[in-house]
Amino acid sequence: MSQADHPPVTARFHLPGLFEFTAFYREFLPLWRGRPEYFRAECEIASIYGAPGDCLWGGGRVGFGTDDAREVAALLRDYGLSARLTYSNSLLRPEHLSDAKCNALCALFEHSGGAENGVIVHSELLLDYLRAHYPGLYLVSSTTKVLTRWEDFAAELAREEFRFVVPDFRLNKQLSRLYALPQVQKDKVEFLCNECCDFRCTERSACYESVSRLALGEETQPHVCRAPGAGEGYVFSRAIKNPGFISPDQIRTLYLPMGFSNFKLEGRGLGNALLLEFLLSYLVRPEYRLKVREKLYLSSSLDLF
Repeated sequence: MSQADHPPVTARFHLPGLFEFTAFYREFLPLWRGRPEYFRAECEIASIYGAPGDCLWGGGRVGFGTDDAREVAALLRDYGLSARLTYSNSLLRPEHLSDAKCNALCALFEHSGGAENGVIVHSELLLDYLRAHYPGLYLVSSTTKVLTRWEDFAAELAREEFRFVVPDFRLNKQLSRLYALPQVQKDKVEFLCNECCDFRCTERSACYESVSRLALGEETQPHVCRAPGAGEGYVFSRAIKNPGFISPDQIRTLYLPMGFSNFKLEGRGLGNALLLEFLLSYLVRPEYRLKVREKLYLSSSLDLF
């Protein structure tokens, strides 16, 4: 019997904005739980990821989140969702490991109850520290490592300390190699679906390092990318044309049948309106998108624009 004879039947989504979109999720999650007919049957919300705006260990994107951590933890606990701290700063030094706020968040989410929580990590120094001090948090290898060589990605998948590995989006369509992975490794792959960065961009590592320096207070201005289209910011209509883009239909007809089940949506710092468009596209049945959009638009507690 081949490894594809019993492929996953559920697409598990990992969503952005743990400390940024709490008000949005307070409106969206009751719809998710209360009106299952609105949503694609094969989809499941598995986790929400992010970091506060002033988080020393943060990385990937400049943090914007200011939501109360205990309220965030309670919301995710109520819905049985995993919280993931995005601690993907790549430039940490030993003196940074004692940061009180970052440690307090680890302690809170390690013991918050409900689903098991985790940390998205880049730094090997932080990886070792988390394993020693917060063994109740699972670990995710960050896409900020920019592992564009298949050999590097395969080596990362083989590391037992990571429960999930997010490859660089430019490996998303390496289909023959992906298909050949054993199922135990397919279960660890978490695809970044909706990246807008130019497929040929050579500045991705420099951008992530700049964010790490900003978090450490070593820079005051973010990296200015020179890749095509970078000056426009995130444009969903451009992202769907990216060669690494994974569409909802491709998830259902290609990646699930191949044995993959974990899919990440980017969106930190992009605002409620764009987050809603992502969720409508990936999670909501086409015939119910207007209903979901109206319910969110009409919410008096939500600022979409």
